[in-house]
Amino acid sequence: MDLMQDLRRTCYCGEVTKAGETVVVGGFVQKVRNLGNLIFIDLRDRTGIVQLAFNDQTDRAIFEKATSCHSEYVLMAKGVVAERSSVNKEMKTGAFEVLVDDLRVLSKAQTPPFAITDETKTNEELRLKYRYLDLRRAPLQHNLIMRHKIALAAREYFYANNFIEIETPMMMKSTPEGARDYLIPSRVHNGKFYALPQSPQIYKQLLMVSGMDRYIQIARCFRDEDLRADRQPEFTQIDLEMSFVDQEDVMAVNEGFLKRVFKEVLDVDITLPIQRLPYQEAMERFGSDKPDLRFGYEIFDLSETVKSCGFGVFDGALEQGGTVRGIKIEGGAKFSRKEIDSLTEFVKTYRVKGLAWAKVNENGELSSSFAKFLKPETMEALLEKAGAGKGDLVLIVADADTETALNALGMLRCEVARRMDAIPEGVYKLLWVTDFPLFEYGEDDEGKKRLYAKHHPFTAPKDEDLPLFETNPIAMRAKAYDIVLNGTELGGGSIRINDAELQEKMFEALSFTPEEAQRRFGFFIDAFRYGAPPHGGMAVGLDRLVMLMTGTDNIRNVIAFPKVASSADLMSDAPAEVGGKQLEELGIAILPKE
Repeated sequence: MDLMQDLRRTCYCGEVTKAGETVVVGGFVQKVRNLGNLIFIDLRDRTGIVQLAFNDQTDRAIFEKATSCHSEYVLMAKGVVAERSSVNKEMKTGAFEVLVDDLRVLSKAQTPPFAITDETKTNEELRLKYRYLDLRRAPLQHNLIMRHKIALAAREYFYANNFIEIETPMMMKSTPEGARDYLIPSRVHNGKFYALPQSPQIYKQLLMVSGMDRYIQIARCFRDEDLRADRQPEFTQIDLEMSFVDQEDVMAVNEGFLKRVFKEVLDVDITLPIQRLPYQEAMERFGSDKPDLRFGYEIFDLSETVKSCGFGVFDGALEQGGTVRGIKIEGGAKFSRKEIDSLTEFVKTYRVKGLAWAKVNENGELSSSFAKFLKPETMEALLEKAGAGKGDLVLIVADADTETALNALGMLRCEVARRMDAIPEGVYKLLWVTDFPLFEYGEDDEGKKRLYAKHHPFTAPKDEDLPLFETNPIAMRAKAYDIVLNGTELGGGSIRINDAELQEKMFEALSFTPEEAQRRFGFFIDAFRYGAPPHGGMAVGLDRLVMLMTGTDNIRNVIAFPKVASSADLMSDAPAEVGGKQLEELGIAILPKE
């Protein structure tokens, strides 16, 4: 193998677009075509591919070296750029080639376990095992480059708006109230543990107490939770906090950022202000606190329309204090009975018992799973409430629990939109969801029902709801806001509690004794007794933002070295066992699994 010696790259492969120039390019061999007296090598780097040409004018030693090259060899080549006799319109450099007069083989390569091509049918598990090879493919490189551009745009925007980038600790005290922490044992403090941060929440609020009134960080965060297509155990968020602000200020700054990043990266103009929906309205209309607004199928309430109608499914749900809700699918009458049965099975996975349906065929005839139980005038009123006409389908859920019914219909509207091919491509629908509940019910470690913070314990309640602390805390609303893009939560934030007494009242509502609150958050509570400005902030998930802006359907496609659903790294085989001596130093014993 040759060393580079005096050769140094003068341009990238994708930049070879001017005949007559002498260039030096470096990269990986994509393909070799040996035609006997002609050899062509496609050389690839992260900017694209350029064709290297060797002919009867090429030095014989260089020509022979070219014949020995194979896929994924690492080469450096020097030569004059010439116009190609046959233009490849699929390539950025397809009108040019490099007539090579110096060639260095810098590294040979084994045959890779899968072909390094833009499109691949190789299973993801194999590609993740050889992730460094998968990252040579142009689509993944494109995603990582776009990630870089988004992060750069974020830094430039927030720096220009007087934010200061400050790093917060990666090793902190465990404050379990939400997802599980990843714990780090301490060798020096035997039997004690640090935790990796689920977010920089506490530290960024303390920065506001310290007087660093505008903070920004592209922060790494860790949560030990089950994975989904849009979730990883370690992730990155664009994290910010601001002092002397209210909710409108924080949202306005983030709207400016989103407008800039979409324009710079995708040349898409975002209209400001971004649409807003209160949480309760979002749930009532779309069955979700992160609704996708690219299509319709809004939920409507049929409870009053079908009250005491004689159909046991509807009557039973309403008698138990529940609800009857539906969605109308324009053109949905074309769905066959088998397809409707499939939707029924789909909706059952969201804890409802089934799906009632009615469709009006193109000739105006009605067919339905329940019409025979209703009076004609009730059925007519139902169709009128639904706004159903010829060719439409009405899908209805009845349940004793309103939240369950809304959630099921929210998932159903998205599934129907996919099947109806009703989701437009290249459309970006941003939405603020506001006025979230401050609390939600959950069970503690002993199975007892208690209040939990919907977002986190430092979120401020709305001023007008403060009296409800004493009478009906579950009805309280938060000064909280989420930003949603195409049905995916991009991020969220809130105005924080800056009053020590109000913070103590919040902990009390969450069933923390004063001693427990002091043990968990004592340093934080103490800091606020020395004066804290009104402040708020939010975080935008960088991984999710890149995923949506690149149009990929899996967050792993925008992270250089992701984990799989079990939180394992197939490439490095992590997590892995460690030696007994290491465990002994940490004072840790591994209990055998039963």
